[in-house]
Amino acid sequence: MLPESLLQSLEGVKGFNRVAFEAVHHSGEQITSIRFNPEKRLKVNNQWLQVNQQTSTVPYSLLPIHNNVPWCEHGYYLNERPSFTLDPAFHTGAYYVQEASSMFLWEVLKQTTSNNSPQKVFDLCAAPGGKSTLLASYFANGLIVSNEVIKSRAAILTENITKWGSNHVIVTNNDPQHFQSLKNYFDVIVIDAPCSGSGLFRKDPDAINEWSEQNVKLCSLRQQRIIADVFSSLKKDGILIYSTCSYSKEEDENILDWIMDQSQVASCQLQVEENWNIIKTESEKHQALGYRFYPDKIKGEGFFIAAFKKICDEEDNYLNEQNLSYPTKQETQHVQSFISLSDEYAIFKQNDYFRAIKKEWLHDVRLLANQLYIKKAGVELGTIKGKDFIPSHELAVSVLPKQNLFSIELDKDQALQYLRRKDILIQGNKGWNLMMYCGLPLGWAKVLPNRVNNYYPPEWRILKD
Repeated sequence: MLPESLLQSLEGVKGFNRVAFEAVHHSGEQITSIRFNPEKRLKVNNQWLQVNQQTSTVPYSLLPIHNNVPWCEHGYYLNERPSFTLDPAFHTGAYYVQEASSMFLWEVLKQTTSNNSPQKVFDLCAAPGGKSTLLASYFANGLIVSNEVIKSRAAILTENITKWGSNHVIVTNNDPQHFQSLKNYFDVIVIDAPCSGSGLFRKDPDAINEWSEQNVKLCSLRQQRIIADVFSSLKKDGILIYSTCSYSKEEDENILDWIMDQSQVASCQLQVEENWNIIKTESEKHQALGYRFYPDKIKGEGFFIAAFKKICDEEDNYLNEQNLSYPTKQETQHVQSFISLSDEYAIFKQNDYFRAIKKEWLHDVRLLANQLYIKKAGVELGTIKGKDFIPSHELAVSVLPKQNLFSIELDKDQALQYLRRKDILIQGNKGWNLMMYCGLPLGWAKVLPNRVNNYYPPEWRILKD
């Protein structure tokens, strides 16, 4: 049963229809959607898949796709929910399983930001990674700082960012207040705030038992603190995007009024197609604009989003940079003999591992490393042991060019055996080989004269039969 106190609190909220709202929650209907990775095209029957908004169906035999999410060009609904764990394509980072309503972030970005020039973008509450991977795709020439405060969730975030393969993402594990020193730094800040979760009741019925009016109030206070902690790091004319998966006004429209009270910002109006059935709403005090998603009106779950443009400036402060460790000339030659990188990339060391990031972001890595705890920056290439270069899994699944490396195409059964970190019976060139599925890398294996060593990360292996 839906909480009666929630239903009563929504009476009079724009777009709320109690009868339809209760009916869709009792229907048992489940909506499944995915977002394709534009930098990783799957190859099926020797044909590279072309996935775009103009196609109503996609010739992808591995998933039962039926039509696109109208506000995100890479988003698609599925006719049924498969076992993603047992789809090797999922582990290549070819797509991300993301709720369709939250993909509306793509449309918000299209209407409020520019991705023509390099942008510095901050995803504050990033785990498990849906919005960060979307940001990485949208701002292909930018720098994405993807943060998660909870250590265990930061590990999941790192895994999903790694599989997505982007080389322009920095993953951090910090409290929001740690970003206060980065004044006027980011062009865009996305805060998908921790909330009471009522928008996920249909998807996760257990969330109903965890919901309470007291939790709504606690979440509202936490949301205010989070926004206050990071607001100074947004540049003048930068865009702040705030979202929740809650229906409660205390976490939605009331927070918009709080932002207007505390900060010099302008509310951004979005153009929304009428047939999308997204409800435009206004906050009571300042008429700040927000957008509500009801599952009885759209093909997705409950969601709320709003955008602001910052119209004030912050006093600049000088930030020190951390000295990074760089490879010697001999080490660089050793790395480049395995993976040849173009001049646009810089190689640096973290502990004994070599990492690569575009040179234009190296200054930012040094600066952020002096302020934050960084879990991942750019792409980990590997390490040198004796005379051998040992490649990292990040390199395997990254979008860095790897044309000159040996590879072996696996069928589905072989791929699942590999992902379970079991022995696989394959033949290939001696040495390091990329294990491929539908033309995309899953990871490394080393072919020896009498056996094949499986180097898939043990902590990521499939345990399900």
